[in-house]
Amino acid sequence: MTQTLTIRRPDDWHIHLRDGHMLKDVVNYTARQFARAIVMPNLTPPVTTVAAGRAYRDRILAALDPTLDFTPLMTCYLTDTIDPSEVIAGHSEGVFTACKLYPANATTNSSHGVTGIKNISSVLDAMQKSGMPLLVHGEVTHKDVDIFDREAVFIDEVMTGIIADYPELKVVFEHITTQEAAEFVAEAGPNVAATITPHHLAFNRNAIFQGGIRPHYYCLPIAKREKHRLALRKAAISGSSKFFLGTDTAPHAIGAKESACGCAGIFNAPYAMESYVKTFDEENALDKLEGFASEHGPQFYGLPLNEGTMTLERRETLVPEKLTVMETNIIPFHAGEALEWSVV
Repeated sequence: MTQTLTIRRPDDWHIHLRDGHMLKDVVNYTARQFARAIVMPNLTPPVTTVAAGRAYRDRILAALDPTLDFTPLMTCYLTDTIDPSEVIAGHSEGVFTACKLYPANATTNSSHGVTGIKNISSVLDAMQKSGMPLLVHGEVTHKDVDIFDREAVFIDEVMTGIIADYPELKVVFEHITTQEAAEFVAEAGPNVAATITPHHLAFNRNAIFQGGIRPHYYCLPIAKREKHRLALRKAAISGSSKFFLGTDTAPHAIGAKESACGCAGIFNAPYAMESYVKTFDEENALDKLEGFASEHGPQFYGLPLNEGTMTLERRETLVPEKLTVMETNIIPFHAGEALEWSVV
């Protein structure tokens, strides 16, 4: 039985760092484990200009522990009226690594999102020509569509059209949650990839309702049936370069989760790699972890691989019941659990 595992230092291709005091308290959890991370732009107000992207990056770097080596990769929030020249200028100047497509009102702070793909056709055309990746929150928001079907319907109604109309556009289907999404990405061309979170690999939708309402398991896209969880695990350990690590870590104070209208999101950054290695170990696929965590993402984005390493050891990690953030408490993913692996 493998007792230690050394891999190239990983990256996180989907995070939420928030802003202000929350940013200062959560950024270093990510920086302790990952060399780089794609930072999502759904702030209030959203990051829609080069100046806003540059300023947010500066705030992240100012909050960073100076002993940690970490590079935030910024994204631009697409709106119906965004100027293509602003997007491409941000990319050419090295401020924006990618653009994020939020269907309007699909998740936290997405009210400024896109109401129809035709509204951003000129932006997508410019991105395709420049090689700038499009990162997609893949859910429809029609009230007549069941929340558990949002992702599958999005594939049929939106994603297939994007791929057909912009065949050279690099597209990342973010935080996929269904068998349909895993199969769609696997069967698509080389310009289509997907991120998978640690929590969607670990539990299905039953966890949200076990013994009552469990708000700390509530995230968007919401967890689905067991067959979907198993399909995601199969994709993650497949060795396919189309699938790579993206935690979608999303911190919320306990009060914001345990309320009449609780926020969606799981704070998994503190023990992300311990969670991922748990899954790969359970699937007898430790040899596939380095590709998923450290190689497939930068290869898709056209970035160099990290030169440093991370060592994981088969040694128990006790996850605390809560963490103090911003003078309040946050429940981390795996709270109260003993994980079998530790980051050395």
